[in-house]
Amino acid sequence: MTTLLIAICVVLGALAIGLAVALVRGLRRSDRQAEERVSAVVETLERRMDELAVELAGAVERAEEEGRRSRYLGEIAGSIDLDDVVSRTLEAAAAVTDADAALLCLEARGDGPPLVAGHGLSPDGAQPIGGPPDGSDAQAVFVTYSYAEEAPGQVRTGLGLPLLDSGRLSVYSRTPGKSFSDADAVRLAGLVERATPALENAQEFREARQLADLDALTGLHNRRYFHEQLARECARAHRYQRRLGLIVFDIDDFKDVNDRIGHLAGDAVLAEAAERVRSVVRSADVPCRVGGDEFAVVMPESGIEQAEQLFYRLQTAITGRSIGQAGKLQISAGVAELKADDDSISFFERADQALYRAKDAGKNRAFTADGHAA
Repeated sequence: MTTLLIAICVVLGALAIGLAVALVRGLRRSDRQAEERVSAVVETLERRMDELAVELAGAVERAEEEGRRSRYLGEIAGSIDLDDVVSRTLEAAAAVTDADAALLCLEARGDGPPLVAGHGLSPDGAQPIGGPPDGSDAQAVFVTYSYAEEAPGQVRTGLGLPLLDSGRLSVYSRTPGKSFSDADAVRLAGLVERATPALENAQEFREARQLADLDALTGLHNRRYFHEQLARECARAHRYQRRLGLIVFDIDDFKDVNDRIGHLAGDAVLAEAAERVRSVVRSADVPCRVGGDEFAVVMPESGIEQAEQLFYRLQTAITGRSIGQAGKLQISAGVAELKADDDSISFFERADQALYRAKDAGKNRAFTADGHAA
């Protein structure tokens, strides 16, 4: 479209110049009145050329904006993975409104926690822009934030829209003096209209996949899901330069526990341990059973410090009270933070090797992938 408009403008310009030259040549020897008429024609042609240039620039800008929107919308519809669809929706929301950050909250269809994801801000503990206090549905909500103490990077303004039946999409600006406009709300509403079917399809696909992704004994995600999710989170962390933590742990001397109380009772111990794991992880964390008595937790937006803190919470939850016939147990762990040259395999191997160092050092402790005791 842009190329066609430029070609039209060039042709019109050439015709205008040719006509002016012909008139000048034909009337060069005529009287002053004729010259004035030529000048008027040339002036009219120049004015029209300026108008055409402005129209062309506007058409080019509109075409480029439409191309960007089409690209974003095409990318949203190009995946069935819920995390990818959410990530692309957030990127598109920030792009079409020129926002610094975006937040999406999607209520779970069952009894699970809502999915909260952010672009340009951490989703942990974040709340999207809500609707009116009387519970009525507003097409868009504009908010302005003020602070008792000013600091760089503070969110200044926000714009929120409803998403699906029970979700919200919000965008934010940290630029002083910037306000979101009605045009931004219209663009964001168009994005929501196109993103809604993709999000619904991805939700349904995830629910179907979850049945195959869960470990039957513990109810945690299984080994296959763990490695798939770890690969996705590693790719996302590298792409957006975010932190990613990982903890791998197991129950010390669990073989002796099985030998002492039997495998059926041992299975009950694993199920109870998994329940205690769920009680201390964050909603954004991904706890998994990776085999036997070995567990792992993928920790988005987290570093080595948060992984160490999780180990202490796990240690308190699992070892603080007796578990069935097994009595009090102990756990050992390896913790790691994603490095620039890591892929999902090397990342897992570093945490797993740290676990073995903790075992060799006497068990009931955690080691970091860098070789330090946690």
